[in-house]
Amino acid sequence: MVTIKEIKSTIAVSIAAAFGFIIALIWKDIIIGAMKLADLWQEGGFENTTALIIGVVVAIIITVVSVLGIIFISKWGGVVQK
Repeated sequence: MVTIKEIKSTIAVSIAAAFGFIIALIWKDIIIGAMKLADLWQEGGFENTTALIIGVVVAIIITVVSVLGIIFISKWGGVVQK
């Protein structure tokens, strides 16, 4: 029989993985944007250095919020032991 604790743990791991995917996709876009700015990529990207800097700042904010979300959801799901 599946317990509530196991269900919460599974949900927490799934949500933490989703946060991790968000972080990875955001930083992928930053890297591709920087490569476009350096004429190393064909499509997408940033138009100028200011746009790149704004993208990096936004990516850092999203990363911090996502990491806090991972910590919170992991504690909720009992994945992290106190």
